[in-house]
Amino acid sequence: MQRAIIQKIHVTEKTSRLQEQGQYVILVDPAATKNEIKKALKADYKVDVVKITTLRMQAVRRRYRGKLSLKQSPKKAMVTLKEGQKIETT
Repeated sequence: MQRAIIQKIHVTEKTSRLQEQGQYVILVDPAATKNEIKKALKADYKVDVVKITTLRMQAVRRRYRGKLSLKQSPKKAMVTLKEGQKIETT
């Protein structure tokens, strides 16, 4: 069974401005590599990726019944597409 590499496209005011320039912010599987992300985007959205920058976000702390726990730290990928290509976000 293949794991889902692309979890969702991150949409905020800042990322909406980046989308006009051809850059998209995508939440991905924390274990995914840049090559895996590039192949998944090519297969799912049929776009050509020029550049990928990945970053790990800090783990979110949760307190439940007095005990502290950490949610898994998510990973973001900032993807620059070939000029003229878009990913449809709804």
